[in-house]
Amino acid sequence: MRQSMTGYAAGQGSHDGLSWVWDLRSVNGKGLDLRLRLPEGIPGLEAGLRAALTAAVARGNVTVALRLQGGAEDGALRLSEPQLARVLDALTRIEAEAMEIGLSLAPATAAQIAGLRGVLDSGGAEADLSELCPVLLADFEPVLASFLKMRGTEGAALETVLNDQLDEIATLTENAAAQAQEREAEQAKRLRGQLAAVMDNAAGADPQRVAQELALIAVKSDVTEEIDRLRAHVAAARGLLSAEGAVGRKLDFLMQEFNREANTLCSKAGYPPLTTTGLALKTVIDRMREQVQNLE
Repeated sequence: MRQSMTGYAAGQGSHDGLSWVWDLRSVNGKGLDLRLRLPEGIPGLEAGLRAALTAAVARGNVTVALRLQGGAEDGALRLSEPQLARVLDALTRIEAEAMEIGLSLAPATAAQIAGLRGVLDSGGAEADLSELCPVLLADFEPVLASFLKMRGTEGAALETVLNDQLDEIATLTENAAAQAQEREAEQAKRLRGQLAAVMDNAAGADPQRVAQELALIAVKSDVTEEIDRLRAHVAAARGLLSAEGAVGRKLDFLMQEFNREANTLCSKAGYPPLTTTGLALKTVIDRMREQVQNLE
């Protein structure tokens, strides 16, 4: 299944008085960049998560966050008298020093003081996290599955868009081929006229030499190779989109080649209808490249 590099999933679980919340998300990236924000003291968790993600995801900037909390049964909140005394003493000193320099401070509220570290704590004992790793890794599996499902859904939509854009590029390429043939007849007529004008105004000029120079101009403006390469790129892109695995990086490189051929086609056109088609090709190729950069 084709995968987008954009995805999101969340989950939550609990075990032995502890509860947790998962947050898993990813955005575009040139390679695979894993960023894990995990609680300390859970041996093996980071390594297990990295292994699971590396096996499932090929590209993208992926962030995993785990917030761990004690359950309600850990105990009611209690006031730490020693810490409260230290906080009040510090606030008194700060207020006194501020008054000495003429600085007026707003009074702190009880809620602000209670929110300071250590003023309120749980009456329960600190949980042992050393055995929690296998439980968390098992709980992460459905989160990862939901994450991959979202990336797959977006990837399927991207594949449809890319195939439509390839159809448009293929149609424009064939239009360019037909217009190049139309241009040949007009170009031959124009070159014959130019040759006659040169010969009428250049006494002693070698007709064969002049004809060779005009023929060289015609060769330099030929777009057969560009059209052939555009056709080949369309076939290669279709092959990549039907292949298994991550193909975004290869497609991104191929889009550069598409753009190169379209630029050359425009520079060689010398014929308004062909120039218009070349510019339309560049527009579709630019849109397609933006979409390819979302593909894993």
